[in-house]
Amino acid sequence: MTLELESRTAAGPGTYRFRTRDGLRSTEEFRAETLLALEGCWEADLGELLVVQANYGVLGVVLAARADDVTMTESSARAADTCRENVRENGVNATVRTVAWEAALDGGFDTAVYVPKPYTALDVGKQRLAGALERIDPGGTLFLAARETTGLNRYSDCLSELGADPETVTAAGGAELVRATRPEAFDPPTFVERRQHTATVDGTALELVTEPGLFAVGGLDDGTRLLLESVDVADGERVLDLCCGCGPIGAYAALTAECEVTLTDDDARATACAEATLSRNEVGGEVLTADCLSGVRDRTFDLVLSNPPTHAGSGVLAILFDGAADVLGRDGRFAFVHHRELDLSEHFEAFDEVQEVATGPEHVIRVARPR
Repeated sequence: MTLELESRTAAGPGTYRFRTRDGLRSTEEFRAETLLALEGCWEADLGELLVVQANYGVLGVVLAARADDVTMTESSARAADTCRENVRENGVNATVRTVAWEAALDGGFDTAVYVPKPYTALDVGKQRLAGALERIDPGGTLFLAARETTGLNRYSDCLSELGADPETVTAAGGAELVRATRPEAFDPPTFVERRQHTATVDGTALELVTEPGLFAVGGLDDGTRLLLESVDVADGERVLDLCCGCGPIGAYAALTAECEVTLTDDDARATACAEATLSRNEVGGEVLTADCLSGVRDRTFDLVLSNPPTHAGSGVLAILFDGAADVLGRDGRFAFVHHRELDLSEHFEAFDEVQEVATGPEHVIRVARPR
C-alpha cells in the first residue's frame, strides 16, 4: 500500500509517497503523533537529525528538507528496508541504520525525534529515550510525540528524572509534542536488563538470554517447547531457525546434533539475544538480522524450523511460507508450530504435503515438504 502526503513547501517533492508493508505500524494512514511531530519540528533548527524507530520513514524523509543531515534508526529489518525504499522513492538524502539500540550509533546529533510505536514496552521506550539523549550533543533537543495510551506521562516523567526538562510544545487530537534538552552531564541509566533462563527439553539443558519487549521474555514458551520435542535434527543437516527470536530453536538444534545452524529474525534486539544464547550454550551458528528470508535466499537447507509470528499479518506469513519452500533442498522439511485455532492452510500451496505430527493443549506441530 502507498500513502501520500502533500508538501507545504517548495523544498522537496510536491507530494511525498510512502510505501507501507504488513508487519509495520499504521500501514493504512499516518499516525496523528507522526504528523504532530512533523509540524512541530518543521520550524526548528534541526541540524544533524536522528529519527528514532522511524517505522517506514515519514519523519526522516520529510524533515530531510529542513535538516543538515538525517539518520533514521530501526530495530526491524523490514521497517529499515522500507525506509530505504521511501528515501529513494522521494529522492531525499538520509541514512537508515538497523540497530538494536540507538546507543550503538557513532557520532553525535543536534536533534532527535521519537514517536513510540503502539504497544512498545515502557522500559523499552525509556531505553530509547536514554539512548537518544546519549547520542545528542549537550544542549541539543529531543522531541517526543505520544499520547497517554502510548506512555506520554511516564515518558515525560522519565525525561524529568534524566534532567532533560521536558515541556509541551503543542498538542492535537489527544497527542502531545514534548521538547526536552540534553543536559551537559549525562550518565544514561539502563532500563532494559537482559534475563537468563534455563529450560530442560528431553533431558537437554537449554540456556536462554532474552530481554523485555521480546517474545517469550519469561522463558521457553509452550509452542516452541512442543516443536523441539516433536522434530528430530539429524547429524550433518543444514538447519535454519526462521524467526528465531532469542534463539532457542537454533541453540537446541546445535546442542542435540552435529549440524550447521543459521538463525534469522527481523528484529535486531532478538538477534542480539540469539547470539548471546548461542554463546551461553557454547555452540556455534550464524545469526542474521533480515526481513523474512532475505538474508538466506541464496542458500539451501535440509530443515527449516519456525515458530512464526502469526500476528504479523497474512502478507508476512505468505512470504515466510513461500520462502521456506524456496530454500529447502530435495527431501527437505519445514517444521512449524502454531496455535490450534488458527487456520494457516492458505499458506500451504508451495508444499507437496503438510502433515500434523504433534498436538498440545494449545498448539499443533506440522511438517511440510516442498513440491
